[in-house]
Amino acid sequence: MSLKTVYKEKIINNLRKSLGLTNPLAVPRVEKVVVNVGVGKTLKDPKMLESIIEDLKQITGQAPVKTLAKKSVSGFKIREGQVVGLMVTLRGDRMYDFLEKLVKISIPRVRDFRGLDPKKFDRHGNYNIGFREQIVFPETTREHMDYTFGLEVNIQTNTNNDHKALELLKSLGFPFMKE
Repeated sequence: MSLKTVYKEKIINNLRKSLGLTNPLAVPRVEKVVVNVGVGKTLKDPKMLESIIEDLKQITGQAPVKTLAKKSVSGFKIREGQVVGLMVTLRGDRMYDFLEKLVKISIPRVRDFRGLDPKKFDRHGNYNIGFREQIVFPETTREHMDYTFGLEVNIQTNTNNDHKALELLKSLGFPFMKE
């Protein structure tokens, strides 16, 4: 059973009871997942940028969008309009598939993992997870990997309450540390 059907059939009712909500539309839900990669070190090597684009496409199942520098910064050797990052926004079925893969496969593969920090919410119900290497995702293997890069996963919910968002992510299977 996919994560989306589990959410619709079981998690909504459980969250309604535990959070004391009467309206099922008031139950918190994940709106989108944004996967972001900074590509500052690839400015000199376009081959490396293409490799990162391919890896990110395999990880998310969707082509990334290039984010451009808004203005020039001489200290970082960045010019206006230069590619400084890659971003993928996942919604709907792809989002739930990615979250299921993240919870069941990728997070347990992180080295020295002791649980996610429940204090990493941004006071608006959104949660951020950073990965040092893309190796934790099953689509990337060491044999086919040219370069390693870190990436950030931002999970955005429709609630502004961190407690409700924490309960939602716990019910989706995210392994949080005990407080």
